Amino acid sequence: MNTIARQVSSLLTRPSQSINSVHCQHHQVQQWRGIRVKVRNGNLEQALTWMQRKMQSSGIERLLKRQQTRHIKNSEKRVLARKILERKIRSQDLARKLKAILVKKVRGL
Repeated sequence: MNTIARQVSSLLTRPSQSINSVHCQHHQVQQWRGIRVKVRNGNLEQALTWMQRKMQSSGIERLLKRQQTRHIKNSEKRVLARKILERKIRSQDLARKLKAILVKKVRGL
């Protein structure tokens, strides 16, 4: 929980730098939004829980995971590359099928 809070605070204190680094990684961020959580009755644990829920729903948690730098083994790289390739092929096949359906509709077949 503390590492998430530290990463979020670094993101929130340097928003322009983090957005630029995200753009460099070819990920798009449409709008920068800060997360505000009220601490009620001095209950910090509850506030952290709320913050974590808000982070998950807003997508900041995914951005943090993408920015984490760690060594990736070659076997992991191969698995990720294969998954990305399969996803790309599936989307191309779907696009081809949709195009064929639309062409048939337009031609009245």
